Amino acid sequence: MLLFTELLTFRVLSSSIWLIIPVYCIFASEIAVRRERSRSLLLLYPMSDTTHIQGLEQRVKNLISSEPDVFLVEIRIKPTNNIKVFVDGDQGVSIDKLVQYNRRLYRQLEEENLYPNGDFSLEVSSPGLDEPLKLHRQYLKNIGRFLEVITRDDEKKEGKLVEVTETGFVVEEITGKGKKIETVQHPFSFDNIKTTKVQIKF
Repeated sequence: MLLFTELLTFRVLSSSIWLIIPVYCIFASEIAVRRERSRSLLLLYPMSDTTHIQGLEQRVKNLISSEPDVFLVEIRIKPTNNIKVFVDGDQGVSIDKLVQYNRRLYRQLEEENLYPNGDFSLEVSSPGLDEPLKLHRQYLKNIGRFLEVITRDDEKKEGKLVEVTETGFVVEEITGKGKKIETVQHPFSFDNIKTTKVQIKF
């Protein structure tokens, strides 16, 4: 489909008569350029599909297989081939370990030429406090810490994580002051959780 742009030119026939002449210009090449610019990056970079992420997950699991206390949490890939790998540990993960994982995985991706011309970036890190808990194993390692829990019904509760089962967990909330202090336990099912985040209490 071509784009027609109408321009108006004016020609004087006499001192009192003006003739208006429409001029049409076709910008086919410009349309092609605009279409190319507006094309979704998701179409240009099909590398973020499920199969590709599963392949990366297996590489990361092989990378950390010699350390049973370390586990993979999640992998995210942006359309620009920015790969973010989140790993955690039952006792945490040191920065030195994260740097080692990053270097080894980066070298492996380069050697396999998974991204032609090295067109990718890689970040290996542990989940920050702004990242919600995703795995049962993460709940276990955070027993005794304070959580902010939001259910699928948008109900919000805050309290200390005191128990974790296969199907859910229990948060203990302290309300009131002085002689009116009351301890209330809130049981949650994993199936009914929207987000759970760790909070730092002083």
